[in-house]
Amino acid sequence: MGDDVIEKALGLLCDRYIFPAKAAEAATLIRAKRDAGAYDGLDETALGERLTEVLQGICADKHLRVRPRGEDVREALTEEQIVAAYEQQLRRNNHGIARVERLEGNVGYLDVRQIPDASVGGRAIAAAMELVSHTAALIVDLRKNRGGAPNGVIFWTSYFFPDDQTHLNDIYDGESGRTRQFWSLAHLPGERYLDRPVYLLTSDVTFSAGEELCYNLQAQGRATLVGATTRGGAHPTEYFPLSPTMEITVPVARSVNPVTGTNWEGTGVVPDVEVPAEDAFAYAYRKALDHVLATGTSTALLDEARAAVAGLPSA
Repeated sequence: MGDDVIEKALGLLCDRYIFPAKAAEAATLIRAKRDAGAYDGLDETALGERLTEVLQGICADKHLRVRPRGEDVREALTEEQIVAAYEQQLRRNNHGIARVERLEGNVGYLDVRQIPDASVGGRAIAAAMELVSHTAALIVDLRKNRGGAPNGVIFWTSYFFPDDQTHLNDIYDGESGRTRQFWSLAHLPGERYLDRPVYLLTSDVTFSAGEELCYNLQAQGRATLVGATTRGGAHPTEYFPLSPTMEITVPVARSVNPVTGTNWEGTGVVPDVEVPAEDAFAYAYRKALDHVLATGTSTALLDEARAAVAGLPSA
């Protein structure tokens, strides 16, 4: 069983990894270790950890992993079954949207822990944005966001731009050799969120598509990032079952930001304001309330904002 899993993993690695030379180097080392008995007698968790250690040691790619499959996808072996399991998981997790709230002082707050594929989660994203559409400033909490779908990132970030004229990202696909451009969308359900400050909260957990949302908006000067440097995974990835209980995640493409000419792979996204992740919300909320106090005209709203500032920890 272990040898079958290893060979299938290495075959997928060499066929699909975005950097073929690195894949070949890693495969050679893993086969040598296997032949020397390094993986004999390991359970699935330990085998996955040992293989991942070699893969990441050579490729330095945090998306590249061999691991046990989650209980909810163990019967999903075909592409159709995997997609169905993914969509079910998204629905169960409310499409990654853990919380939507209007905070005191008319500041919007979104706790987003996964970026759904727009074809599945677009209605949920639109609903969340509708609920904060009339706030004076917005905080998007990505401190627990572990990734998602590139087209979901484009759908969500399009709400912060006026039209379809903003070039947000490019993705180079290794198998086809083609580069796809991603631009802001011409049409969105509901209102766009324009001309108001947006704060993104980050941590060292923030990963993959969550990082892309941060990187795209930061590169365009459309949001202020507050918190800690993110984890550093920029390569779009596919999941391949090796058995009903094991899988490999293989980066099959790479992002190229049209503003910076590069991405956040290995470095993470560095916030504009570096504070401990646990302090990021208080900092961003204070800044949002300062904006409300500087621009608000309603006496009731200004009183509400002042009371909210008074309740925050000392700066």
